[in-house]
Amino acid sequence: MAGTNPAEKQEPREGIYSSSRLERGLIVLTIALASIGLGYLFFTQLWWKLPPDFGCRDDFTRGGLCFFLQHSVDEADASNTLLKANILESRPGAEVSVPIGWATQLNAAFIENVVQPNIRWFGYVIWGTEAWIFLSMCLGFFSRLGALAAIGMSMQLMIGLAHTPNEWEWSYILMVLLSVAMFGLAPGRYFGLDRLLRPRFRAMGERGSRVGRLLLLFT
Repeated sequence: MAGTNPAEKQEPREGIYSSSRLERGLIVLTIALASIGLGYLFFTQLWWKLPPDFGCRDDFTRGGLCFFLQHSVDEADASNTLLKANILESRPGAEVSVPIGWATQLNAAFIENVVQPNIRWFGYVIWGTEAWIFLSMCLGFFSRLGALAAIGMSMQLMIGLAHTPNEWEWSYILMVLLSVAMFGLAPGRYFGLDRLLRPRFRAMGERGSRVGRLLLLFT
């Protein structure tokens, strides 16, 4: 009985493993656009809080980054719910919501007791993290690590600001969701510098290097 080629029995693969060149190209394009878009979002936020004063005035008590930090503290008790859905228009208030009061209080306490007293150097941490996210997402460089930083920054913004008056909560929630998607996809594996780095890190890991395996996780 003549043997058969196993490859002939394989069904066309779907999703990110699609066998179609067009499908693969479309996936890479959309992931690249989403990644660069997220990076550019953080890029636009670098310039109103430049070091060394981060846009702050009056001995780091007003304006710029200091204003939004204080705003998060002042509004820690406002609303304290997210994911609000007003289903019955005849009834005031949201029928569905998620309470986040514990998170806003913890966030306010951290800002008031850790960030604000050390803003002269903590501002560099905030600004540097956002600059790193921009570079990582746009260059596909250690993109999973960059996406993890984006999740942290977006979560803090969501907890601190999304529930406050005159803010559209979904602008912050969508930032978190996009950052989570980029963390799962690791966009540098589809475009950018990670495509060049990963084979080297994989070879290091196969030789028993723990550093190589760790770097592979970050890309």
